[in-house]
Amino acid sequence: MNLTAVLNLLADGGFHSGEALGDALGVSRTAIWKHLQKLDDLGLNLISVKGKGYCLEGGLELLDERKILESVSDDVQTRIEALDIYSVIDSTNIKALSRAVESDASGYICLAEQQTAGRGRRGREWVSPFGKNIYLSALWGFDGGAAALEGLSLAVGVAIVRALQKQGLSDLQLKWPNDVLWRGRKLAGVLLEMTGDVTGRCQVVVGVGLNVSMPASAGTAIDQAWVDVDSITEGLNIPSLSRNHLVGRLLDELIPMLNEFQHGGFAALRADWEALDAYRGQRVELRMGANSASGVARGVSDTGALKVMTEGGETLYNGGEISLRGAAR
Repeated sequence: MNLTAVLNLLADGGFHSGEALGDALGVSRTAIWKHLQKLDDLGLNLISVKGKGYCLEGGLELLDERKILESVSDDVQTRIEALDIYSVIDSTNIKALSRAVESDASGYICLAEQQTAGRGRRGREWVSPFGKNIYLSALWGFDGGAAALEGLSLAVGVAIVRALQKQGLSDLQLKWPNDVLWRGRKLAGVLLEMTGDVTGRCQVVVGVGLNVSMPASAGTAIDQAWVDVDSITEGLNIPSLSRNHLVGRLLDELIPMLNEFQHGGFAALRADWEALDAYRGQRVELRMGANSASGVARGVSDTGALKVMTEGGETLYNGGEISLRGAAR
């Protein structure tokens, strides 16, 4: 027996006696009790009522491979080399990078209920409460090294927006180079990490973090305005969305895009990205370490570089340590 087995029984949000849990799993009530003590460490609120048993407040939807694959098209399923789901892991990106050492095949997918060392851009922590959001990494092979990956983070953003729009979400925007916004608040982020030959055959891990049902207590650790899918669906008065279904929808957009990107790069997606650009035509400030620059955002190039009209004319900025913020007028 493991903790996931206990959580599967408690996921319905109803009350279950220790005896009933033990009988279902073939263990003693003492063994059940020891596992239940671990739920607090996961940030889950377990209610105990004498005579009724234990209840996981609000219930829980755990990630399920079968349910995910049911939401994926047949063609995309054939491109998934393997799909692993972990309860608690340091980072899905780290796990996917370790997979790259074993195989250069494309299509490995790693998911986790919680990350203990989830990372965002520039080494920031990616807040990863248990069982609430989507933490997904996809491993994909490319020929041509780093040059073949130009604009990929922007392309991933387009794929995420497409998936969410097909579920009824509107007012989505993209912030260069790797954020998905809803009405100016961060909904999702992308982190790319490459391994292999910088000029030849390489593999890239595409990490996607999507806020689905972020607890307010966990959200206090986020250093910018944020939003989650549950808040958006409630505000738009549309049904709430299953995490498993959302993962499937994301894969249905992400995997075909990665396959096509190998052949056409970012140029084919440039117009789609610019149509979602949150800062186009606005004054922006770019921070590059101790240096900064400002001007008016003018969209992106065919390689995904940010175009900014500065006092010296139009300048192209690539990724790295650039921070983009709206500038005061």
